Amino acid sequence: MDKIAINGVDYVPADSVKAVAEPVDGMRYCIIRTYSAGVHAGYVKSQSGKEVTLVNARRLWKWAGAFTLSEMAVNGVSKPNECRFATTVPEIILTEAIEIIPCTETAKEIILGVKDYEC
Repeated sequence: MDKIAINGVDYVPADSVKAVAEPVDGMRYCIIRTYSAGVHAGYVKSQSGKEVTLVNARRLWKWAGAFTLSEMAVNGVSKPNECRFATTVPEIILTEAIEIIPCTETAKEIILGVKDYEC
């Protein structure tokens, strides 16, 4: 991975950071509801008890066009322009997962297609 150092800080190209967390065969795209960290969607890398590690994950802060998370996992959202989904992070560890809902391929594509919310 190419990097440069400026004032003692290493910088790498953004595309190389995302490549580290590309999903691999066998990872399922799921919606995760947590006790205190909200709702996230991403590829499940691992799960042990209530701890779930996601790669290429987004926080789903507000959604429209799906009544429940179960509906969103099956159908996606019908009003993507009214959703507030955060930017994708390469990896996140959620320590209080209380619900793991696998997404259909259709739902995954719709969720991934929602633009990052910008303030």
